[in-house]
Amino acid sequence: MFGSVTDYEILLMLDPELPEERQTEILTRAREAIERDGGKFEADEPWGRRRLEYEIDHKKEGVYHLLTFAAEPATLEEISRVLKITDGVMRHLAVRRVVGSTARPPEPTPEEPVAVAAPTRSPEPTPEEPVAVAAVERQDAETESSAPESAGEETE
Repeated sequence: MFGSVTDYEILLMLDPELPEERQTEILTRAREAIERDGGKFEADEPWGRRRLEYEIDHKKEGVYHLLTFAAEPATLEEISRVLKITDGVMRHLAVRRVVGSTARPPEPTPEEPVAVAAPTRSPEPTPEEPVAVAAVERQDAETESSAPESAGEETE
């Protein structure tokens, strides 16, 4: 190894519709590229199929893999370049690994309940709003209620 070797992680999000053989091929090519350039491939940790927060390419899920390895920065650049143009790779993120850290997949969260509508605003002033604003709003509401249809009534 000629340059400075750095520890890296790449989190891959693969298309969930890819056949298992194609997923394995993508992972194998990344591993071979690392080892060919003198790096050390340490692990491929499959995180499995996860639901996405928002759709990507009309897909609601992705298959995640965490790759850990040590390589030169030029090797990481080449791997990132290849992953960007590889069909089946929806997204990838490469970061420098902190020594001693453990990477665990996030726990799946239960479905969030649907939001409840906010309560309607009361006509009385609240401690947060100035009294003058509430008074003006009440005056506007009274003016709107005494529209032309009530013009024939006597006002005090």
